[in-house]
Amino acid sequence: MKKLYMVLVVIAIALVFVLRQQESDTIIIYSSAEQFRNDELQSQLNKKFPELNVRVMYTPTAKAAAKLYVEGKDSDADIVLALETSYMNKIIDSLADIEGYSKADYLPGFGPETHNNKFVTWERQAASIAINPDVLAKYNLPAPTSYEDLLDPMYKNLVAMPDPKSSGTGYMFYKNVVNMLGDEAALEYFDKLAKNVKQFTESGSGPVKLLNQGEVAVGIALTFQTVKEINKGMHLEVIFSEWGSPYSLTGTGIVSGHESNPDVIRVYDFLVNDFIYYDKENFSPERIMKNQKNLIDNYPTDFDYADMTGIDSIQEKERLLSMWKF
Repeated sequence: MKKLYMVLVVIAIALVFVLRQQESDTIIIYSSAEQFRNDELQSQLNKKFPELNVRVMYTPTAKAAAKLYVEGKDSDADIVLALETSYMNKIIDSLADIEGYSKADYLPGFGPETHNNKFVTWERQAASIAINPDVLAKYNLPAPTSYEDLLDPMYKNLVAMPDPKSSGTGYMFYKNVVNMLGDEAALEYFDKLAKNVKQFTESGSGPVKLLNQGEVAVGIALTFQTVKEINKGMHLEVIFSEWGSPYSLTGTGIVSGHESNPDVIRVYDFLVNDFIYYDKENFSPERIMKNQKNLIDNYPTDFDYADMTGIDSIQEKERLLSMWKF
C-alpha cells in the first residue's frame, strides 16, 4: 500500500511538471475582439503553426488593460490584440518596441510610428444609428436622421445605447457629442436622451440584439455588427447623422520581455502582416490601410467620419467617464 501511494505521488508530481511545462510553452494572445473573429483567428493559427501551442483568449477591454497595467512584463499574455488605443497608451510602458515588424501600408496617421512603435493600429471601429423599420412602423414613427431627433419624446423607451463605462461603442458616441457640443451642452444632451433610452447596454452589441428582438426601434451600434445582421436576413437599416460616423481605434502589440521568444515574433508577424488583411476584408472593414479591400456585402460607403479628436487619450476618457451618471 505504501509503495502504491509513493507511485501515485510520483505520477502526480510528473503530471504537474508536464502541465506547467506545457503552460510555459503556450503562446497566449489576449484578444478583445468579438468571439467569432477570435474563433477564425484560432483556426488559422492552428493551421499556420501546427507545431506551436497558441491560445487566443477573449479578454474584455477593461479587464485586459487592468491586468496588463498591474502585471506588466510578468503577464501570462505574450501578445495583446484589438485593445482600444486609449488603453494601449495606458499600458504603453508594458509593451515591447515593434519597429520594423509591420509591413502594412497604412494610411497617414495610422502607422506604428504614430504609436511610438509600441503597437500597430489593428482596426477602426465605426458606429452609426441602427433602426428596425418594423418597430418604427408599428408605432407609426419616422426614422431619425440626426442625434437631435433622438431627443423627441415620440421615441420614449424605444432607444438603446451602449454604456460608455463598459463599452467602447458607447464611449465613442459620447466623445463625438462632447467634441461637437462641448462638455456642458453634451451632458445636457444625454440628460434629455436618457428619457428615451430603454436600456444603456453593457456591451456594444447590446443595441443590435434589442433591435433584432423588436424591443427598441433605434440603437447606437457598430456599423459592421448591424450590417452583419442585415446580411443574415434581419430587417435593419443603417443611418449616419450629419456629424458623421464616430469611431475608435484598437491596437495590437507584444508584451515587453516576451519579444525575446522567437515563436512569439513568428506569431506576431502572422497577425500584423497576414491575418490583419483577412480580418479587415471580412469582419471589420473601416479603412486604416491603403488599397484595403472590403468583401462584406451591403456595407455603406457614402459617409464621412466624425470628429474624434482625443479618442486615443486615456486621460480624456477617464475625465469624461467620471462625469457620466447613467
